[in-house]
Amino acid sequence: MLRFLPVLVLLIGCAGPPQVAQLPPPLSYPPAARERMLRLAAAEWQDWGCVSVGLPGPAHASCAPGAPASPESAPQNFPRVLAYWRAVPQSAEAIPSNRRRYEQALQGEGGANLWAEPFWSAAFISWVIGAAGVDAPEFAPDASHSRYLDHLDALAAAYPAQAPFLPRDPALYAPAPGDLVCRDRSSRPLRDWAERAAERGQFRPMHCDIVLTAGSGVVEAVGGNVSDTVALARWATDAEGRLLPDPRPFLVIMENRLGRTPPFGPHPPQDSRS
Repeated sequence: MLRFLPVLVLLIGCAGPPQVAQLPPPLSYPPAARERMLRLAAAEWQDWGCVSVGLPGPAHASCAPGAPASPESAPQNFPRVLAYWRAVPQSAEAIPSNRRRYEQALQGEGGANLWAEPFWSAAFISWVIGAAGVDAPEFAPDASHSRYLDHLDALAAAYPAQAPFLPRDPALYAPAPGDLVCRDRSSRPLRDWAERAAERGQFRPMHCDIVLTAGSGVVEAVGGNVSDTVALARWATDAEGRLLPDPRPFLVIMENRLGRTPPFGPHPPQDSRS
């Protein structure tokens, strides 16, 4: 992943961190937005062939692939990744070069590196949430996970009772369907999410997945650009449903509160450390 850092740093280098005082109050969304988010994530996983990674065993989430799994470089996947990139403001930095690679693939002249760069995992998350009907003031789409997480964190700090997502400590909180499970993929990972405040607005390589199922000792979450596809990650939990330690430590879980804030469902704010 690090070989693409200059590209991503360039993409976000001119953007400053979200200022809490400048953020308007977020709107509330009905439960249908969260439900649609889950349906879209599951449908994309199925369209890509129902690939699973992580904990061995059959997935709890149901999936019936319509075609064999294929990587991002397969020509049939060009429009899928293109749609993800169209959901973020940095699309112009990714699409032209990959259109050329796609043209080469159609002409039988290569195309092996189609969609190999820039990484599109954050674009995937942005597409799912935006397509579910969540507007940019509540979720700012971006090609960088760290950037949209900064926006969600700023909203949570400014409007804890109304925020669509709240940051939770993975060591204390059990993830639920619709939550975002995020990890730091840098060479010097943060020890906890609170450390992010000191560098808010700066690029940090991260990865987030959307939780589809949680229970029976397993959390399953869908993410993009995992093994060059959209895949379901399976992680073990303790008896309380909290994620067990992983070789790539979990940094933060963004609790999904779509459909759970007034007037659709009162959800009193809790200490974000719990």
